[in-house]
Amino acid sequence: MLSQFPWLTTIILFPLCAALAVPLIPDKEGKNIRLYALAVGLADLFIAVTAFWQGFDIHNTDFQLVESYSWVPQIGINWSLAVDGISMPLIVLACLVTTLAILGSWQVKHKAKLFYALMLVMYAAQIGVMASKDMIQFFIMWELELVPVYLLIAIWGGENSRYASTKFILYNALASIFILVGGLAIAFYGDTTTFDIAELANKNYPIGLATTVYIGFLIAFAVKMPIFPFHTWIPDAHQGALATVSMVITGVMKMGTYGLIRFNVEMFPDVHINFAPILVMLGVINIVYGAFVAFGQTHLMRRLAYASVSHMGFVLIGIGAYTAIGMNGAMLQLISHGLIAAATFYLAGVVFDRTGTLWMDKITGLAKEMPRAFALFTILVLAGVGLPGTSAFVGEITVLLGIGTSEVYSTAFKALVIFLSVVGVIVTPIYFFSTLRVVFYGSGKTEYNTNRFQLDVSPREVFITGAVIVPVIVLGFYPKLLTNTFDDKTAEVAELAKAALPTEVQLAERSITEFSYPRSLPAGTFIAPAIADK
Repeated sequence: MLSQFPWLTTIILFPLCAALAVPLIPDKEGKNIRLYALAVGLADLFIAVTAFWQGFDIHNTDFQLVESYSWVPQIGINWSLAVDGISMPLIVLACLVTTLAILGSWQVKHKAKLFYALMLVMYAAQIGVMASKDMIQFFIMWELELVPVYLLIAIWGGENSRYASTKFILYNALASIFILVGGLAIAFYGDTTTFDIAELANKNYPIGLATTVYIGFLIAFAVKMPIFPFHTWIPDAHQGALATVSMVITGVMKMGTYGLIRFNVEMFPDVHINFAPILVMLGVINIVYGAFVAFGQTHLMRRLAYASVSHMGFVLIGIGAYTAIGMNGAMLQLISHGLIAAATFYLAGVVFDRTGTLWMDKITGLAKEMPRAFALFTILVLAGVGLPGTSAFVGEITVLLGIGTSEVYSTAFKALVIFLSVVGVIVTPIYFFSTLRVVFYGSGKTEYNTNRFQLDVSPREVFITGAVIVPVIVLGFYPKLLTNTFDDKTAEVAELAKAALPTEVQLAERSITEFSYPRSLPAGTFIAPAIADK
């Protein structure tokens, strides 16, 4: 009976329908509506965990909990949902972080009904993106996410919020065009027209079409992750948004990585082999560039935003490593970042609530007045720098092991990637600890906009932060608790990419006929170690 229940449809439509019912909730000061939104978030989180606990097989790499209903039969569009080892943990992460963001938004009183309705729509859209099995449905959910984030930044944001929201919508809406055009191109190619993602992955595309669509998807997902040089919207968005909206934006970033794995790697492995070295190099650029730029920021949110850009570089390296351990590390780092970044942005918002500013030259010596906030921020900083015993350490070291043990890349290339990544790792504690020193230490005087006896974090704020810190530490000591859910799937994805590589015999035959390295491997000095290392 439970196996026939439409779990995924319920997880998506429940918060969406709840958002539509918000105007009917009697409320004047925002108290009833915030409790209503929190109840919806908790209920949906419970439904998601129950669904996956009851009906998800961690050793099955195929789509599970599959649902399909005719939606627009005239053009073959279905309401089609499914999950696998890649999407399932990301859906749980989105449910958890968005629910905590709702709980953290207690101070919102201006247009509270609209605020919480948009948060619930955002809740549904994130899940819809990662559960969609129909290409058009995926695009609709992808677009549905844009409007709530735009309005949440524009209406409830702080300094430069209109600029930040406009920049967000321009970058992401323009990037979405590549998803629509690319999706339609592959859907209509061949003798049969289909929007089913599993069927699209089984089509045989000409290399020109596959490469063009791959590049289009890469641009769209690079904006969302974000990947250098498409990252410039993210610091402005975090600076202009409420801290709890920044928490949700970290979930938006996960959508880009999900799309990169689902479409670029799984759907076009023959093209991915040409771009995997580029993804690795872009990952290195993200790590080093993000770390050094973060060090130069004087606004706390912008510093944390560039730190996010840096940490996402490890995810790119893992995706391009051609190893199961590298792809596994990418997933672990992705989820770890989603937890740590969300809590760190939230605590930055707590500081703003007390001081009215996040410019670091105007806040100092907070440790004396806010000792609990200082303790929590210190724990998150230690997690952010990858201290052993935290999930970030396991994610980063796993990614580096994945690229280091790859048999596809030459020794020189692997050494360069690891060296530059370590440079970024070294810079990370410098800017994080300097943040602690500037904000929480020092003898300067900070002006507070609340009673000194109410300065430190409240029990509610401790709970929100602790709900993130606990899994970060637990996964740091026992990562298998999480990696078990996607081990088999990441191994399959990595093997799919590796299987698309030409064999040494094929390389030799093609080099004889073409008197050069094959065109399909533009980074030939990095690939095929049997040739490159000899």
